[in-house]
Amino acid sequence: MAGPQQAPHLHLAELTASQFLDVWRHFDTDGNGYIEGKELENFFQELESARKGAGVDSKKDNLGDKMKEFMHKYDKNADGKIEMAELAQILPTEENFLLCFRQHVGSSSEFMEAWRRYDTDRSGYIEANELKGFLSDLLKKANRPYDEPKLQEYTQTILRMFDMNGDGKLGLSEMSR
Repeated sequence: MAGPQQAPHLHLAELTASQFLDVWRHFDTDGNGYIEGKELENFFQELESARKGAGVDSKKDNLGDKMKEFMHKYDKNADGKIEMAELAQILPTEENFLLCFRQHVGSSSEFMEAWRRYDTDRSGYIEANELKGFLSDLLKKANRPYDEPKLQEYTQTILRMFDMNGDGKLGLSEMSR
């Protein structure tokens, strides 16, 4: 897996939330929220290369068959694309934090309820301190141990994921993404 095109941290050790985001962005090159088409082919080729490098190689030689088997196993909604929650099931992500986050605000009504609860100053934005409160409550609800540095890392990771205009806070349209 040497070379400049190597995916960050794709050695299949447990990834931090930040490393997971790096991997996601490496493959979701068009930024549409899915790994699909050529992105999916690149993902699968690098995953297979990493598996071979780790000594985990199946006996099948046909890449197409391997890819179909892989998609059958991990593409839970069978849409032919890999979503972030599906990737969290593929890559061993530390505490599956991102999946936990997505599940907590799964429906639009849950999302709006969480938005109103954590936009404490009613500014229409979730600032970093409000997001930190949300993540702290989320981790407690999921019975996930954390410390202050880990909470800060998670807060920064969520901001990196969703703060599209870089203002350090999340607007409703950014968060709904």
